[in-house]
Amino acid sequence: MTPESILEPDLPIIDPHHHLWDRPSQPPAREGGHPFEDVVRLTPRYLLDELRADAGSGHNVVGTVYVQCGAFYRADTEAAMAPVGEVEFVNGVAAMSASGIYGPFRACAGIVGHADLLLGDGVTRVLEALVAAGNGRFRGIRHMVASDPDPAVLGPMAHTPGGLMADAKYREGFARLAPLGLTFDAWLLEPQLPGLIDLARAFPDQDIVLDHVGTPLGIGAYAGRLAERFDVWRDNIRELAKSPKVTVKLGGLAMPFAGFPGLDGRARPSSAALADLWRPYIETCIEAFGPDRCMFESNFPVDRWGCDYATLWNAFKRIAAGASDSEKADLFAGTARRFYGV
Repeated sequence: MTPESILEPDLPIIDPHHHLWDRPSQPPAREGGHPFEDVVRLTPRYLLDELRADAGSGHNVVGTVYVQCGAFYRADTEAAMAPVGEVEFVNGVAAMSASGIYGPFRACAGIVGHADLLLGDGVTRVLEALVAAGNGRFRGIRHMVASDPDPAVLGPMAHTPGGLMADAKYREGFARLAPLGLTFDAWLLEPQLPGLIDLARAFPDQDIVLDHVGTPLGIGAYAGRLAERFDVWRDNIRELAKSPKVTVKLGGLAMPFAGFPGLDGRARPSSAALADLWRPYIETCIEAFGPDRCMFESNFPVDRWGCDYATLWNAFKRIAAGASDSEKADLFAGTARRFYGV
């Protein structure tokens, strides 16, 4: 596909959600396998050079926030402390970028890591180690809770038990975040939104960001039901927005979970086509939360399954075309800057 012209190329962007990994040994594709299996196979290596190439594809990406993906864990330590290795690695990448030798772009200016909240109060020592490893860049954690009774929905990501957000031990660990000034990234699936609503109400002082607009579903047991479940998703988004410490990331919709028509891991729709697909979800979130609690995200390289980086941000800019300058400033950089302190 002929590359698109970049829309609003001077608009500053802080990309608040991307990953880094190096996973060169991937099994061959399986006929009839889950589409998420192709995500890493499509991009087995995504490190600073690849991130810089995407961020430098025409949009004015001035900085990024790294979000955990289980990469570069420590091999020779107890399981609880293994995630510290991820933050150590990413902080090194951030230091390379902060040296300025690659220009003004600042990769991984904020870092979101992982700690097992099921450790309860025992998670504190892990959190403190993560803070130290981040050297001033560590911002919070993500302990993924995405789960569904149908394993075909998540495929290779179906390894989290259901009900974590209501688990007493999980909440005991969750309670350790706010005293340390740490944020929480919530990745879950659309049917799990009531659980996050309850969690946010139980911890009204905790800064929470909902990843990927709550991951609408259109595969597995939800195949063909995306439109049917839209009103349920919308009502839960509006209820979640009543908790003032909750923010939402606008993106993740190029992953296979939503099952949008025309997105199959091979087709590359235009930014106009993507904007038409995603607009109902993104505009609903902006209406519910306000631009000052919404941030556009790339979720790269995962969302490369559905589109390239430049086209993704063009789609977002098309959706936000009617916003004021101040609203665009929040949506594309300001909200991320405030939430993550970058």
